[in-house]
Amino acid sequence: MCNQSVGLIQRAVEEVGISTVSITLVESLTKKIKPPRALAVPYGFGHPLGEPNNPELQHAIIAEALSLLENGETPPILKVAGTPRVP
Repeated sequence: MCNQSVGLIQRAVEEVGISTVSITLVESLTKKIKPPRALAVPYGFGHPLGEPNNPELQHAIIAEALSLLENGETPPILKVAGTPRVP
């Protein structure tokens, strides 16, 4: 899906009280859209969870994205996979 569309949908869903998190491939666009919570990953289009047949990596990415739901900071929260929070 389009990063811009997902970010806008996230905001609308959050307005009715449902927390959201997304995984993004385009960090620069995500910084402009400012979705409530997003994890930026360094992989190419079509591979947001990394390389095929690497379930350990894929589970780690999903766990890192879901951990943003437990983050006590005020959204928007953009984190780059494997790093501390990015302001």
